[in-house]
Amino acid sequence: MKPAVLSVYPEKAAERDQWILERRPSREKLDPWIPYAFFVEEECSKDGVVLPVATIFLTNRECPWRCLMCDLWRNTLAEAVPIGAIPAQIDFALTRLPNARQIKLYNSGSFFDPRAIPTEDFPAIAGRVKSFERVIVESHPALIGESSLRFRDLLQAPLEVAMGLETVHPEILARLNKRMSLRQFADAADFLRNHATDLRVFILVKPPFMPAGEACDWAARSVDFAFDCGATVVTLIPTRGGNGAMEDLAGNGEFSPPRLATLESALAYGLALRRGRVFVDLWDLRPDDSCTFCYKKRVGRLQAMNLRQMILPAVPCSTCQ
Repeated sequence: MKPAVLSVYPEKAAERDQWILERRPSREKLDPWIPYAFFVEEECSKDGVVLPVATIFLTNRECPWRCLMCDLWRNTLAEAVPIGAIPAQIDFALTRLPNARQIKLYNSGSFFDPRAIPTEDFPAIAGRVKSFERVIVESHPALIGESSLRFRDLLQAPLEVAMGLETVHPEILARLNKRMSLRQFADAADFLRNHATDLRVFILVKPPFMPAGEACDWAARSVDFAFDCGATVVTLIPTRGGNGAMEDLAGNGEFSPPRLATLESALAYGLALRRGRVFVDLWDLRPDDSCTFCYKKRVGRLQAMNLRQMILPAVPCSTCQ
């Protein structure tokens, strides 16, 4: 019998923050008055129409949670931004982007964290996005509450909040150091639903500690849970490395990115439910050991499925069958 691998990851929750911090590479140097990225992407709307969506990645203070798999902190600051900086970042991006109909204000953390997005800037932010048909932000479930209602009431368009569910695997969710239970997630989702706010859910495909053979099944269970919580959109995110901690886990055999076939199966499962829109995040997707002859065409198929929200025929390949 093959001996069990001794985990390099602390079993005690109190020790995990420090373990994760010790393995971090350097943080990027950013200007608090300029967003670190912005672009217009296409996304299928709830009406089945492909719309241009302005996506702005705001520069702000790092998230207070130290999630094991997160690499978003690399584009954050160690200190809070000055009041007025976030509206200025939005101005900077919008004056350089083509027209779009919806807008995502993502900030590598929680929009409703006052140390990241000053609440004093809410009115100015709402003024900047008044021409858009929908405003999408992201938040940790623990910060959903009166602050989200205050921002919603300032908007002229519907508000949609994206929350990271990650996985419904109870033991793995606890080990991700997100400090969130499924009950807490469901309660936050109920709050949003009861206050006329749409929910978008992020799900990790094959998070650390998950055997490859179980990845698709747990992704499917997580999709079911998200829709049971009232999600209108589910985004499947292939878990990636790049934050130091994940590399240590990979070296110990406790993490590897999902195979392309797993992403294909998970997306097909979600689309077949017809309970809401399901996307797979193809940003920074890197080739695995899949067939080099059909890999790009298969990724193109996933992109087309994202936009059309339907399962398309598999890519034929005489090399890998």
